[in-house]
Amino acid sequence: MFFNKALPAALIAVLGTPLLAETDIPFALDWKFEGPSAPYFHALDAGYFSDADLNVTISEGAGSLDAIPKVATGAFPIGFADINSLMRFLDQNPDAPVTAVMMVYDKPPFAIIGRESLGVTEPSDLEGKVLGAPPPDGAWAQFPIFASETGIDVDAITVEPVGFPTREPMLAEGNVAAITGFSFSSTLNLKRLGVPEDDISVMLMADYGVDLYGNAIIVNTDFAEANPEVVTAFLGAVAMGWKDAIATPDAAIAALMERNPAADADLETERLQMAIDGNVLTDYVMENGIGGIDTDRMANAIEQTKSVYEFQTEPDAALYFDDSYLPDDGSLMLK
Repeated sequence: MFFNKALPAALIAVLGTPLLAETDIPFALDWKFEGPSAPYFHALDAGYFSDADLNVTISEGAGSLDAIPKVATGAFPIGFADINSLMRFLDQNPDAPVTAVMMVYDKPPFAIIGRESLGVTEPSDLEGKVLGAPPPDGAWAQFPIFASETGIDVDAITVEPVGFPTREPMLAEGNVAAITGFSFSSTLNLKRLGVPEDDISVMLMADYGVDLYGNAIIVNTDFAEANPEVVTAFLGAVAMGWKDAIATPDAAIAALMERNPAADADLETERLQMAIDGNVLTDYVMENGIGGIDTDRMANAIEQTKSVYEFQTEPDAALYFDDSYLPDDGSLMLK
């Protein structure tokens, strides 16, 4: 029988494109499809992922404590979650194959959101009041550090465990005087519920001595070690998505609206801009680009966490963040 060994190569030449399969990347967000997730959808629609031979699908989440186990178990190779929650997860699950590889929220959005009409404008106002806090909330997890740094009497605060869906409605209805949450999410959710903007007080924990980092891209380390080029390509596409979102937020929001048509485009644009201005485009990022961390600040963040959380083993920053997958082609510079 005649067999033409050159045929496959000839076919490839005729087709004009290499027969390479894209790598499937399910990406787990920490929260719903809202403004701050728009850069990832924009990167998808702009072809930044596909240009890197990545077939990315994006799934919403129910908080960092939902996203981290998804990545640790390998159900999702890559996700987005609060690095402080990751630190505690790894302390409780020391062999879990998960770490952060790209810092996105250089300044975390952890906040106490109150209402001036209910007497909450500064930390000491919380004393004698009811604070609504979802137990899995990243901001609530850092509240003891905020309390320690501001010197407020925690015993004088009544903490009401609330669900994520009822958090802002309870504040809007006056059932609680303040809540813990992400600044951009809770503020705009309250506006959508009819609370006047000048009645909303936002205490960003980072402005009160809380020296922590925020949300980062996390990876399953087994996947990353086996596919380092894939992870680096993914991070490069994410950086390009954020760069475009900063330059043209309307285009990023258009990509978001394709996935969440019931959303209010103006509200989500405002939410995205709040995240850019308050959490992503910091002085450090303007100078160094998105993705990295300052080692001294990280060491201080760990010390602050140790003041309110008892680690089972001595914390090690190298377990929580690995910058070796960040691209070095200049794509991390956002301006």
